[in-house]
Amino acid sequence: MEAPQLPAQIQQVLDSFLHAAKDSFGKDLLSIVLYGSAAEGKLRATSDVNLVLVLSSFERSKADPLRAPLRLAQTAFQVRPMFLLKEEIPHAARSFASKFADILRRRVILYGEDPFASLSISREIQILELQQQLLNQILRLRASYISRSLREEQLDLVIAQAIGPLRSSAAALLELRGTPAVSNQQAFERVGSEFALPDWPQTLASLSATQESRLTARGEGARLFFQVLDLAQRMHSLAEALSGEVRREPV
Repeated sequence: MEAPQLPAQIQQVLDSFLHAAKDSFGKDLLSIVLYGSAAEGKLRATSDVNLVLVLSSFERSKADPLRAPLRLAQTAFQVRPMFLLKEEIPHAARSFASKFADILRRRVILYGEDPFASLSISREIQILELQQQLLNQILRLRASYISRSLREEQLDLVIAQAIGPLRSSAAALLELRGTPAVSNQQAFERVGSEFALPDWPQTLASLSATQESRLTARGEGARLFFQVLDLAQRMHSLAEALSGEVRREPV
């Protein structure tokens, strides 16, 4: 994937942090990988700038100088770095299969070699973790509705924050089914269409607007929330069906 065109302010903050990381870790810094929506050049108001810094070692004397630059970057934008030792990559990919599957789909190498070029994650592990992630999101959405929906602006934020993970899950579902989409957004659109959800084009437009502004149209928050919850539940059922197919495959 080619380097994305990021907004100038974000690019400046990112460049400053990368320079500080190189200075701090020196030869211990092997690679820096940008992944997720930033790697696609599709950052939104609620998006994180996700980074993986692959290291040969993590020592206090080299980590300490990066604390202030990281705090500045996180104050300016939602910079979310992962500090990963090279030897930990296979174990991390097994433990966080969905995250690393997303990294494999959407990544840009900002420094060093591609640490994930030869990485593969078994389909069975990906399906299992996708089921867990979707169920976890469903449970958190239900709890968030009870605890936060008395104030509509708080429910709007719940909706906005749910969209990104659901898009990633939609892309994972299609890829595991053997029909990958060009982007997470396209996967999200396709999955909703396949479920024949009522007024899906209008819902898509409302979700995009909510993710940008973190606000729904007045009085629309609860309705839109339950559409999101319904979609998550249907996607979880689809992931369960994929898991059943894996169990029935001949050994």
